[in-house]
Amino acid sequence: MKITVRIWRQKNAEAKGTMVSYELDEVDENMSFLEMLDVLNEKLTLEGEEPVAFDSDCREGICGSCGVVINGEAHGPEVTTTCQLHMRTFKDGDVLDIEPWRAGAFPVIKDLVVDRGAFDRIIAAGGYITAPTGSAPEANSTPVPKEDADRAFEAATCISCGACVAACPNGSAMLFTAAKVAHLGLLPQGQPERDSRVINMIEQHDAEGFGSCTNIGECTAACPKGIPLDVISRLNRDLMGALAKP
Repeated sequence: MKITVRIWRQKNAEAKGTMVSYELDEVDENMSFLEMLDVLNEKLTLEGEEPVAFDSDCREGICGSCGVVINGEAHGPEVTTTCQLHMRTFKDGDVLDIEPWRAGAFPVIKDLVVDRGAFDRIIAAGGYITAPTGSAPEANSTPVPKEDADRAFEAATCISCGACVAACPNGSAMLFTAAKVAHLGLLPQGQPERDSRVINMIEQHDAEGFGSCTNIGECTAACPKGIPLDVISRLNRDLMGALAKP
């Protein structure tokens, strides 16, 4: 296929960015999206130009570092991570606009790379449990109802990619924060910090400059792991309950 890519180029955080067009011939439909970017970067390097900076690591849909906005959609037109998106999704002659996550809390570092350190700080604010040191407890020593275990596992599949933020018109990270709160709040081990966790993580969420949630639902539609929207309802209930206590 012949593909035209229009990519956001920005030298550093202080520089002014712009969209730059490149043409690629003979793009194999079996390439992953990131392999296509690798081919582009090899071409740019051979031509003496600066390659496009983008994040990636596992390339297996696990780490969440590869996210970009493709034609206005977080991770592209399929509900998957960018690294698991393949060029057979597109057609010969297509023009692809490729941009970084756009949110005030995700400042651009270079080209398609953004600083998602805000997520780390939200987790640090409450994403932990009180646990004694020593050997690991026997797996079945603490009974957990199956429904709670299943919901906790569902929330724990969040890979912190930030697609929810990129898709949300308000730039909210509430789906991410709610998943982290629900993951621990549904388990017996997470109960000692349940109230402080939700309060501290929401305070950090707001301090980072993320927008408010208005239940539009774009976050869960873009989430490559299918985190359900009702984790936000659970977070709101936990928050109201925690704030009501003396």
